[in-house]
Amino acid sequence: MITEIKLGLCNPPKPIYLYVNQGEVDGESYVWYKFNISQDKKIPVTQRALTGYLSELRLTTKEFKGKDNLKLDIIVSADELYVIRTGVETNFAKSFLLAASLVQDFSKPLIIVANAGDENTVFCNLYDAATKTKIYREWSRDLDWATIIRDIQSLLGSASSTISSTPKLSVVPQPVHPQDLRIKNIRTLLDYPLDLVREWLQFQDTNSPSQLHISKIDELVKTMCLAWAANKCNHPNYVESSYQNQVGDAVANGADELTAIKNWMQQVQTVKTGAS
Repeated sequence: MITEIKLGLCNPPKPIYLYVNQGEVDGESYVWYKFNISQDKKIPVTQRALTGYLSELRLTTKEFKGKDNLKLDIIVSADELYVIRTGVETNFAKSFLLAASLVQDFSKPLIIVANAGDENTVFCNLYDAATKTKIYREWSRDLDWATIIRDIQSLLGSASSTISSTPKLSVVPQPVHPQDLRIKNIRTLLDYPLDLVREWLQFQDTNSPSQLHISKIDELVKTMCLAWAANKCNHPNYVESSYQNQVGDAVANGADELTAIKNWMQQVQTVKTGAS
């Protein structure tokens, strides 16, 4: 697909995420929505269909309430780059995969339609954009979803498959980037809100710690730690200086960071208790 490149001022080339779910916001019903992280707000999308070129299909693990959830990301090239994100076990994902498994030529545009079902479920219909013909495949209890995803990825030109060939859908574990793991472990230790981490990353024009310089990661760790201590101690100067001594300097001298932070947290709690 060749598109005209518009020159001049524009917004950064970030994908538009569409999250599949049936609900209502301010009296407005939706079957998928966009999400404003900074405002923690769902933005209903009134259009139920998206026309574009399916460019990629991938599985993404996202953390929700302390647990990892497997998501299916359907990447569509259109007027913008769209990512339709839904749970891999949802009716939407499976009905999309059923229809997409019949497509042999992904160089042609498709129409992806979100349809509301009963009890807050959402289904997907797929159409050939040129002929407006619905692409339909019968449901079967014996479908091998892992193989279906792998076959679609193969047609889309995926360099490698991340899906096993077992009948039950599973993913070959991918190595976690050390910086992503570092932030996750420290955030969990501090019980720091995930949304605030996402907002901080957004201000850095990224969505992953692994894409940042180590100095920025150090800054994020310090931000989380000082935020934790904000309501634990009324001596901000002490908090910051003790953090630098017990965490920053200690880690620079080879100490384990999580252990250093735990010791520092205990020290801050001790100061609070003594002040009381």
